[in-house]
Amino acid sequence: MSSKDEKMNFASKQIAAQPSPPTCLPWPREIVDRVGWLDFAESLAKGERELLSLWGESSSVHMAVLEEREPRLRIVTLECPEGSFPSVGQLHPPASRLERAIRDLYGLRAENAPDERPWLDHGRWGVRHPCNDPEKIDSASDSYAFLPAEGEPLHQIPVGPVHAGIIEPGHFRFSANGETVVRLEERFGFVHKGVDQLMAGASIERAARLAARVSGDSTVAYSLAFSQAIEAAFDVNVPPRATYLRALMAELERLANHFGDIGAICNDAAFALMHAQCGIVRERILREAARCFGHRLMMDRIAPGGVVVDLEQENVAALFTLIEWIELMTPRLIALFGDTTSLQDRTVGTGFVSEALAKQYACGGYVGRASGRTFDARKAMGYAPYPQLTFEIGAAKGGDVDARVWVRFDEIKASLRIVRQILDEAPQGPIIAAWALPEDWTREGAALVEGFRGDIFVWLRIRADGVVQRCHLRDPSWFQWPLLEAAIKDNIVADFPLCNKSFNCSYSGHDL
Repeated sequence: MSSKDEKMNFASKQIAAQPSPPTCLPWPREIVDRVGWLDFAESLAKGERELLSLWGESSSVHMAVLEEREPRLRIVTLECPEGSFPSVGQLHPPASRLERAIRDLYGLRAENAPDERPWLDHGRWGVRHPCNDPEKIDSASDSYAFLPAEGEPLHQIPVGPVHAGIIEPGHFRFSANGETVVRLEERFGFVHKGVDQLMAGASIERAARLAARVSGDSTVAYSLAFSQAIEAAFDVNVPPRATYLRALMAELERLANHFGDIGAICNDAAFALMHAQCGIVRERILREAARCFGHRLMMDRIAPGGVVVDLEQENVAALFTLIEWIELMTPRLIALFGDTTSLQDRTVGTGFVSEALAKQYACGGYVGRASGRTFDARKAMGYAPYPQLTFEIGAAKGGDVDARVWVRFDEIKASLRIVRQILDEAPQGPIIAAWALPEDWTREGAALVEGFRGDIFVWLRIRADGVVQRCHLRDPSWFQWPLLEAAIKDNIVADFPLCNKSFNCSYSGHDL
């Protein structure tokens, strides 16, 4: 028997001797050996499953996947007694950046990984793998080797991390032949906040506030995902009225962001009129949200067990008035966008993402739906109250900037219809469940929620004393940012702002 086989057998025996993991709800977590781990990786490469997330702990790695045949999640765990695990990225490229992040934060190495460069760690933290037995370092900054691009003549254009606009930092390295982009390579991590460490040891209340601040434009979606994971772990029944109010907040957040995005995309194509009109709509939504729920972004309004503020009757009438006005404005904005030839010249055919890539990366939201992947967690997971509501999700196959705008318009129509139904049908009753921590054993929970960008995944473990032991939050941008590199290839450099805005990925949500 080879030494490699002996190590694998030793690891398998260790795993077999492990106690069963804490019960994870609503999707059980399974412990697998190295062979089982690679079986999952191979199924991802074959397209039989889709990768939802990959994350680490001190001596183990976890993977969440979506079964292709049914909308069901599976969470698997591999113990890493020697500090390494078989790379998923060597078989399934979407896992690569997540593996690099695991090594940066926890020091666990992906064996035979296609890319072993650091990802979130720029050498400025003063330590290596800060979440697991930190090792102090003196380096103020690490060098970073960007991937080469071959051919003549080529030149490089570095952009960021500081940008001309008031946006978050990220670095983009263009290799171009004249004005044509041959390769784009991204580098992120500039807004790393140490969310993993901040979550560990936090109370549930503090952790909920941290989750709400992972990406401010998705604060409702993150609060909902975190709360659902807690509620699953402790079997909390959320009052029906609270589920409707949560959906109302989520749809208002979705509407505000989609109008903001459409205007910003048009502005990057020098069509300021559309930008101004969409800005007016977005502002009215935010102001109404502030009147209804006490905060423009509705931050900290969702909590485990329900919501912390009710919707007063006078605000229902105001929301109906707002929705009616938006329903009048939307067809005008659609006509303005579709009938402006100079704008269509910039958006049609620009920044193409194939259906195959969207599926391989399990790309969610308007980016995935514009390229033929129609997954939407509201329908696929069927969390309350969406099974009781009637709506159609946006879908297209064009895969370009234009398609991503049209999908947003479809999303707007769907959200308007949802809001109307909520205002008509929301039941009366309590808005938050009374629940307490049963101080008996460790609990685990997970949730998948549809934010405006796409699906947000949360997994957490709560100790018996009610303290968060580990919480993992995965933004949809993790699987969208890589596709921006593909979208800009063979386009001109001047079209990058347009492509980038049509994606509108989150830097903060990605960098944790």
